[in-house]
Amino acid sequence: MARTDADVGVIIPAHNAEATIARAVSSALREPEAREVILVVDGATDRTADVARAADDGTGRLQVIELPVSGGPAAARNRALAASHAAWVCPLDADDYFLPGRLGRLRAETGYCDFVADDLLRVIEGRLHDAPHPMIGERLNLPICLSFEAFVYGNISRASLPRAELGFLKPLIRRSFLEAHRLGYDESLRLGEDFVLYARALALGAKFKILPPCGYIAVERAGSISGSHGATELRALVQASREIEDLRLTPEELVALREHRAHVAAKLALREFLDAKRARGLVGAAAVLARAPAAAPYVVRTVASVVLHRRSSPRRPPEASPAAA
Repeated sequence: MARTDADVGVIIPAHNAEATIARAVSSALREPEAREVILVVDGATDRTADVARAADDGTGRLQVIELPVSGGPAAARNRALAASHAAWVCPLDADDYFLPGRLGRLRAETGYCDFVADDLLRVIEGRLHDAPHPMIGERLNLPICLSFEAFVYGNISRASLPRAELGFLKPLIRRSFLEAHRLGYDESLRLGEDFVLYARALALGAKFKILPPCGYIAVERAGSISGSHGATELRALVQASREIEDLRLTPEELVALREHRAHVAAKLALREFLDAKRARGLVGAAAVLARAPAAAPYVVRTVASVVLHRRSSPRRPPEASPAAA
């Protein structure tokens, strides 16, 4: 596809991402299908904006929008959507990057679809040359067209398996579908905003295809925002799930959505239990379980598993500990 035919807008929300933003921006600008690359710097206190501008390739496709106060990734993506004019939009996280040719491979498969994603390839920061690990791998027989139920069930994590929620996917999204249904990212969320957008779209009839890996590299970094979820974020996701029920769902879709919500509510109860134990001891923690009896087995099972793991892990003698060294 010639650059004059480019019709994809890459949208990148970034908070304090000066260490990785040049890599993300450069990878997007290398894609001939990228008509525009819109970076929204979300209340950063570092040099994210300056570093991104230094990665510009001079084609005039990079737009950097700086927000003085952080509104979260959903608000930043909505700001990018409002500034974009491309027929297709594609989210890219500031930690991550595209391999060359990814957008072209996805664009070739859009056809009748409204969302086209590929399996993520996971790597660890500092070990980017190691072989990446597909997120979905053999769990689904790709390519596949998702139903609402399959998507929602695909966002329930399993204790015995690595996390592979389908809400992590970063698809090409047909702009006309979003506009026709007045869809955007839920700005009340700082967790699960992708899940809620995709679930609402599927409930409204979106055609969502997942392909084998095409070249989205998801970089795992210590201390990433997505790795820490507080009670406030989980509570907002539970509420957003309830609001999806306002759409016309089938009985089977309702069952799937409520099972997912119970899964999130159990994680919320665990977070509240740990917070209460830290603040008020076991009495306060027990009160949390009394208010959420359905989540009690999950909380007890998870806490017991952590305690047993710690007790079974070999302890270093004092002289071998980092503090002693």
